[in-house]
Amino acid sequence: MKNTNPKVDWFFKKDGAWQDAYQKLREIALNTELREELKWGHPCYTLNGQNVFLIHGFKEYCALLFHKGALLKDSKKILVQQTKNVQSARQIRFKHLDEITDNESVIKSYIREAIKVEKAGLKVDFKKTAEFDMPEEFNAAMKAKPALKKAFDSLTPGRQRGYLLYFSSAKQAATREARIKKYAPKILKGKGLED
Repeated sequence: MKNTNPKVDWFFKKDGAWQDAYQKLREIALNTELREELKWGHPCYTLNGQNVFLIHGFKEYCALLFHKGALLKDSKKILVQQTKNVQSARQIRFKHLDEITDNESVIKSYIREAIKVEKAGLKVDFKKTAEFDMPEEFNAAMKAKPALKKAFDSLTPGRQRGYLLYFSSAKQAATREARIKKYAPKILKGKGLED
């Protein structure tokens, strides 16, 4: 195959359930103008340094993840939003190698469209932080401790969203409160959830 990146080879050589599917997806990807790179431990295909899509897998399926998939027309209605909080990326999922070989022309058309989106410089309009759910418990904690609110407001929008998503993902109030108590010191230090 042309344009393979030796740094990525290990991904395609490791043992796993999806190796044949990964190889076929790689073959398709390398027959484009995209550059193969290793990002987040996965083969990522880029155009002028911008991520277009990557190949990854899970227990139940493997997938092509289009970084700006929300901007694709999805004429075949095959793109999947991984979770309700994913704003930009969309996946095409595969459970068998023959799903890839039988739909190769469709996959190629989605890749061509993703390349056009990148060349056009299109951007996804992300929800503003204020549009995310604010858990009652976190709102109460910030009212009780104005320094916490000030520190939270000083965080980058991405860090704010990270905390809001993490806090609100807990189903029980006690769990939300425990998370807020645990991470309040990090917020006060201006740190993000993963910092």
